[in-house]
Amino acid sequence: MTKFPIKPLPVLREPGTFKEVVGYDRIEANYKEALKGPRKFKKEAVNYDLYRELNNVALWRDLRKERYTPGSYYHTIITEPKRRELSIPGLRDKIVQLVVHEELQNIYRPVFAKRSFACQYGKGPIRAAFNVQHDMRVGLYKWGEEATVIKLDVKKFFYSIDRTILKQILVKRFKKLKKKYPEKYPDFVKFYRLLCKIIDSSPEGERGIPLGNVSSQDFANIYLNELDQYCIRYLGATLYTRYMDDVVIIAPNREIAREWLAKIKAYLDERLHLETNSKTKIFSVRQGVNAYGFKIKATHLMLRTETKRAMKRRIKKMVEKVKDRLLTRKEVLQAVNSWLGFARWASAYNLAKKIFAPYRFIKVEGEMYFGYLSRNRQIRRFLQQRSRPRPAH
Repeated sequence: MTKFPIKPLPVLREPGTFKEVVGYDRIEANYKEALKGPRKFKKEAVNYDLYRELNNVALWRDLRKERYTPGSYYHTIITEPKRRELSIPGLRDKIVQLVVHEELQNIYRPVFAKRSFACQYGKGPIRAAFNVQHDMRVGLYKWGEEATVIKLDVKKFFYSIDRTILKQILVKRFKKLKKKYPEKYPDFVKFYRLLCKIIDSSPEGERGIPLGNVSSQDFANIYLNELDQYCIRYLGATLYTRYMDDVVIIAPNREIAREWLAKIKAYLDERLHLETNSKTKIFSVRQGVNAYGFKIKATHLMLRTETKRAMKRRIKKMVEKVKDRLLTRKEVLQAVNSWLGFARWASAYNLAKKIFAPYRFIKVEGEMYFGYLSRNRQIRRFLQQRSRPRPAH
């Protein structure tokens, strides 16, 4: 069996003191993490690295004495998978956001719903897709052809988040931690003030958080955790999956599905000040679900049409850049192999061969055949165990 180099999940630990959270060792470790990728070649990163220790010490002192102020964002536009404007923080702010991300994961991992798959260690869109497939099978087994899918998508999610409500949700969590760790309450207050600085630094105006940084993903996941708890605990929608703002629920029949959807829309409007968009639908399980990059069926996974078209456009542009000597074949192969790693979870071998047939230097065949990962019970069990938090010793 093919072996996978999978990192173990971080051990759950007690919330740290504020000095521990913004400690120099964490700043140094997250500085290295922030420099990964093409960012390290940019002028800002090179200038920061020339006086790395001085800059990191200055940042550590500012955080420790609560003098830190987030800088401005720079904006860029991406077109895949759809046109979006990203707000990218500077290197100094990226380090702080990674430090905050590490502590938020530790604080919120115990209370996140198990059926939420966004921005958490050991989870992601592939595991979300398999969770939906499992729920479809359970739904067909329990309710037969009456089993119904609710597919829910939030309208302009990141730009619609109410910052006041977000802060209230954070306060609610810190109050619960205060009961368990009363001696650390002053540290929770300092950490909360740091979070508020990051939230209020958003260039989106009075409402919304910027798309394109680590903290926004954490805040968005915390925000919709309220919806997770409402659906699973109050409505009793146990066959529930969420990845960011894409929610898939399997209901016993169409009537109950309509009732649940009406209650969910009311909850989103009244409690979270959010709206659903036109992608929100109710349909039969037999139709399959377009979500998380796949067309999900109860028996197998296929790649979505949008995913295929996006890769065709991308490979065409990359090959043109190779001809103009703006890219090397090695860089193209790295991008293609990343996509193939995703495609191997689906039944997409013939499709991959068709897409890359004109480009002889790209080899589709590998050690694993397509669909092997989704069909191998031992691998799937291993991935499920990986997602379970390990208790601290």
